[in-house]
Amino acid sequence: MKNNIATIMINHNEQIQKAADIIRNGGAVAFPTETVYGLGANGLNEKAAARIFEIKKRPFFDPLILHIGGKEWTGELAIDVPAPAQKLIDRFWPGPLTVVLPKKSAVPDIITSGLPGVAIRMPSNDIALQLIALAGVPVAAPSANLFGAVSPTTAEHVREQLGANVEMIIDGGMCTVGVESTIVSFMTDAPMLLRPGGITIEEIEEAIGEIIIPKHDEFVNQSPGRNDSHYATKTPLFLVDDVDSIDKNVNAGLLTAALINPKTLSPNITKIECLSTTGDLREAACNLFAAMRRLDASGVDMIAALPVPDTGLGAAINDRLYRASRKR
Repeated sequence: MKNNIATIMINHNEQIQKAADIIRNGGAVAFPTETVYGLGANGLNEKAAARIFEIKKRPFFDPLILHIGGKEWTGELAIDVPAPAQKLIDRFWPGPLTVVLPKKSAVPDIITSGLPGVAIRMPSNDIALQLIALAGVPVAAPSANLFGAVSPTTAEHVREQLGANVEMIIDGGMCTVGVESTIVSFMTDAPMLLRPGGITIEEIEEAIGEIIIPKHDEFVNQSPGRNDSHYATKTPLFLVDDVDSIDKNVNAGLLTAALINPKTLSPNITKIECLSTTGDLREAACNLFAAMRRLDASGVDMIAALPVPDTGLGAAINDRLYRASRKR
């Protein structure tokens, strides 16, 4: 199967069944979720999970998220679901929210990187839910790309990086959220945000009250996406305060969430990617990774990224840009 890549379209039930069979038999399938494309394997099978790490070249210290097909599956994976966690589950599942809960022994240690908590989420994408239901097992599914690289939001992005290393790629079109799930841990005395994402911090705190928000460099290896350098383009990406601070001696690309007249820019800025012409942060999040990829492939020598307002989905966008800028 390794070199037999199959791309399938939305609502192709026979092919989704085939993908589910692959997962049950220990194989790996790339599939769409509302956030980004995931690289899925049987989350209760240690050898299958090990394939994910091998394909992605992912270090074993970086835990995986288990994707489930129903809220009731949580009880099979977690020892306890605290009341605040249940509130978030009831409000935001299915959707781009991951909760970290004390794990049961049925969850292999390779999934949690030896940590006592397991990360669980129920996606809202119809293809993902159908796939998980047909597989009949929790599906471990980090982003379907090489470790530390820009996350994939289309099937073509998956093909570019993983190619023949996966048995099947399910093409479900472009992801609708565009950034990974929000991760909230309930392994500490108070709920802690481990990754901003598709559910905003404001929405979380409206539901359960104030949560702990650690600094960028705290709790590394406790959650996917907390490594200092992540989501990195091959072309160096720099966070800049304004366009005037961009080095005028370098062929540069500009990543912005505001509409900018090219005529007002220095001539060395040869490529512009505007995430949203209206400044809409949901649109900006949806377009973020694809825009980063286009700038990366455009031939510029550097990418200058302007941060967005740090509210709502802006927190998730800025988190991705910060971590992408850490690799030089």
